[in-house]
Amino acid sequence: MNNESIKILSSPVMYLKSVGPKRAESFAKIGIHTVKDLLFYFPSRYLDRSTMLDSSKIYEYVINNYEGEVTILGKVIDKEIIRYARKEILKVQMRDSKGFFECVWFHGVKYMKDLFNPGDIFAVAGKPVLTKYGHLEFVHPDLDRITETESNQFLNTGKIIPVYRISKELKASNLGDLSLRRIINSAVEKYSAHLQETLPEEIISMHNLMPIIETVRNLHYPSDMQTLNEALHRLKFEEILYLEILIVLRKQNYQTKRVGNSFTIKTNLVSRFLKSLPFELTKAQLKVLGEIRRDMESAKPMNRLLQGDVGSGKTIVALIAMLISKDNGFQSALMVPTEVLAMQHFNNISRLVNPFGIKTALLIGGQKKSERNVILKMLASGELDFIIGTHALFEENVEFNNLGFVIIDEQHRFGVAQRLNIISKGISPDVIVMSATPIPRTLSMTVYGDLDVSVIDEMPKNRKPIKTYLRGEKKLPEIYKFIIDKAKAGLKTYIIYPLVKESDKLELKAAIAHYEELKNHHLKNLQVGLIHGQMSSKEKDEAMSAFAQGQYDVLVGTTVIEVGIDIPEANIIIINDAHRFGLSQLHQLRGRVGRGNQQSFCILVTRDEFAEKINSAINSEFLSPSQLEKQKTITRLQSMVKYNSGFDIAEIDFKLRGPGDVFGVRQSGMPELKYINVVEDTTLIMQARDAAFRLIAEDPNLSFPSHKVIRTNLISSYKDKLHYSKIA
Repeated sequence: MNNESIKILSSPVMYLKSVGPKRAESFAKIGIHTVKDLLFYFPSRYLDRSTMLDSSKIYEYVINNYEGEVTILGKVIDKEIIRYARKEILKVQMRDSKGFFECVWFHGVKYMKDLFNPGDIFAVAGKPVLTKYGHLEFVHPDLDRITETESNQFLNTGKIIPVYRISKELKASNLGDLSLRRIINSAVEKYSAHLQETLPEEIISMHNLMPIIETVRNLHYPSDMQTLNEALHRLKFEEILYLEILIVLRKQNYQTKRVGNSFTIKTNLVSRFLKSLPFELTKAQLKVLGEIRRDMESAKPMNRLLQGDVGSGKTIVALIAMLISKDNGFQSALMVPTEVLAMQHFNNISRLVNPFGIKTALLIGGQKKSERNVILKMLASGELDFIIGTHALFEENVEFNNLGFVIIDEQHRFGVAQRLNIISKGISPDVIVMSATPIPRTLSMTVYGDLDVSVIDEMPKNRKPIKTYLRGEKKLPEIYKFIIDKAKAGLKTYIIYPLVKESDKLELKAAIAHYEELKNHHLKNLQVGLIHGQMSSKEKDEAMSAFAQGQYDVLVGTTVIEVGIDIPEANIIIINDAHRFGLSQLHQLRGRVGRGNQQSFCILVTRDEFAEKINSAINSEFLSPSQLEKQKTITRLQSMVKYNSGFDIAEIDFKLRGPGDVFGVRQSGMPELKYINVVEDTTLIMQARDAAFRLIAEDPNLSFPSHKVIRTNLISSYKDKLHYSKIA
């Protein structure tokens, strides 16, 4: 790129026609500072003539009970404000070539009334209904204003109209649909030719990609849907290619540029520990342990993702690896997301390793300063072998004597900077990140492709599959009787509610209020305890300990018990308002029971309408994830009843929600994915991934002249992400 092009593309948007200082401030608030930024502000959607319906067709749809959303193009005929019960209602009469329809607003009338003038043309999107007079009506529809010229081109030549997201910041400076389209259109026509290609010619040719200038122009003003799809394909490929290049560089940096520790079995510590266990490891645990041991023996730093369903025995495998570290004179750190979980791990691990003279300590935020200082001193001097803690391990005053092994539990709950912080306290320690949320293969390869992956896909032999049932709220009396009957046989019960305090908006049951009701009425002959997130660490620990020791038959709580709490005597979990929880969270909650050898039960309590619908069709096909949110809710609950496997649950959740931040995509230190759909674009992802791995294998330092464009783009666009190339 010549200097003139660089200067033009980096010039402030303020100097563009119709922008100026005030609008430039609004653009800056949404991340648009330069001409280049504006060129890459792509439409959020497009108006395509082939997907439009006319008023007569929509009328037929409504008569036949169609309940979906439609888009129609219409011209404003008139508007009126009706005053009813001290409220104003705005009605806008519109027409198209086939007839008339109305748009109605009950809110925001003061703002909306000035938007419409006779002759204005709008694309109207919403759910159509028929009034009692038989008129076609849209209530609070989405609107996009277009010009007479655009309308004629749209209807007569099939032109596709771009629709840009108009943020509140842009609206504040009087930027609307028409003005923004004009500004962007002018910028594309004048300045897109100055864009430099961001991919090597060999990649463009091999994968038949559209050049960057063509791509940008066609994303703003596509001639047809096929051309638009080709431009989107190029954009997606480039996005995932650069992400995969960062992943490959991260893996290469970790394995080739850092010297790790080589761990060997030096004493009989590990064998003595294994003999002390009251159970045998499963074949899956032994297989994974072999993979970890081979990594530890290598001088290359281990960087491994350990996946396993709730209760599959990941922690004991990690503990054995910590013992190997101790056998070689190194300290180990286990980092977990919550204090309750940290305390549980500390209690369990201490009980198992104390007989072998191994010193373990707990480091959490709620400790007394004097207690904390003693622990920090022992850690720095090397007196401690294992430290188990939360975010407290990140703090600057936490120093290790010889940190050689790091385990990060529920790794998606920690940001990449936090993980880097704890790992940097040792000299190239071996690292295991653990996840009880199974990660679908595509996402695992996309975001965690730099980690070696181990999977424990087998449950302990004595575990019986949890029986999961769905019940409507009218069945609660029967559920309470079930709890009482099972308590006589020694079974303990969790009862979960989504909120701690009543919410006027959500009308959810509240743990505190229902605790009192259960304790004094429904379960008055049982011992009932309470745990929730607003308790102090000490109070939570006391509640869990009392439950574990048999002082309570029932523990009422919120999702504070979601991760890792392990009480073998707890065999029943009741999840109220189950429709309010995500699928992954429901599965995690279910995993709090079934830790012993008795039969366990999970009862999901939801609205009667959901329970009846699902229970009557439990073996039918799943509803499409693309349908309405209510149907997604039904699919989630249906999945919980049909499947026990976290891997099956994860795949369904993935298809329903996409990656989102469920699996820590945003915390992975990778660029946020704006264009790629990790669920639907699997083939494209694999192609880009292969291209990235092949490219770095051929040219690890990106020093070839043909790869200069990638090196330049990485430095200019991904500089902050390169900082995290050391860490998974």
